[in-house]
Amino acid sequence: MNFLEKFQKMIDEYNAGASNLETLFDRLMAFTKRLSEEEKRGIAKQLTEEELVIFDLLTKPDMKLSKSEEIEVKKVAKELLEILKKEKLVLDWKKGQTTRASVRYTVETVLDQLPRVYSPQIYEQKCEQVYQHVFDSYSGVSSGIYTS
Repeated sequence: MNFLEKFQKMIDEYNAGASNLETLFDRLMAFTKRLSEEEKRGIAKQLTEEELVIFDLLTKPDMKLSKSEEIEVKKVAKELLEILKKEKLVLDWKKGQTTRASVRYTVETVLDQLPRVYSPQIYEQKCEQVYQHVFDSYSGVSSGIYTS
């Protein structure tokens, strides 16, 4: 069960009256101790580990974003992963020129929705970084560094 589901379950149990405030507090303290700093950051930003990596690639080292622009970047990161995982990262996708090109095109198309604070040069750089990350991290359907 992922951390968000565990957290939601604790809140639901409290709201349903299955636990009192003291029990909830104790469980929350134990829960937070188990979280790594990155997991805490992912939860704070409401992103999965995979989405957080894409978000970081798009926002680091030093993108100055407003709150609304940050929300747009999160949306783009989530959408990109959803499309890639549902449609593009097929078995042995790296072996075929057409499938690699399709993944690259998808990255470029989805990242074209980034806020206009991304200059054409930064956009190209981010496309390359994200594509390289996808290439290095995803082998195909349900396989890659994020599968358990």
